[in-house]
Amino acid sequence: MHGWLTFIARLPVQVLSRLRQHAWLTFGLMGVCFLGFGICSLNLIMLLQANLDLFLEYGWQVVQEGALRQLIELIALSYLALACWVGFKCCEKLLVDRLTRDPGEDNHAGEQSD
Repeated sequence: MHGWLTFIARLPVQVLSRLRQHAWLTFGLMGVCFLGFGICSLNLIMLLQANLDLFLEYGWQVVQEGALRQLIELIALSYLALACWVGFKCCEKLLVDRLTRDPGEDNHAGEQSD
């Protein structure tokens, strides 16, 4: 079990390292996150509109008919959309940092020279 915990703890570091090395991979993931955010957001609007229409037409009795399940779906989709947005912003930062980096900078910027 300890091996799995170590693997999971190192996974974000490995993913970020891979994304820093390959701009095309970062750009591809950024596009996937953008599309995921758009799809989740569109679905959120449609579900919210349907849920509100149902409440306006039938009142509180719709809670017994599954409106609570729909509310849980709305919350889950909201968090999925948020995760896609955060992924998009992380990729954006990596790409902007890469594009605006000083051309004279070393690849080993963290090392100090004497």
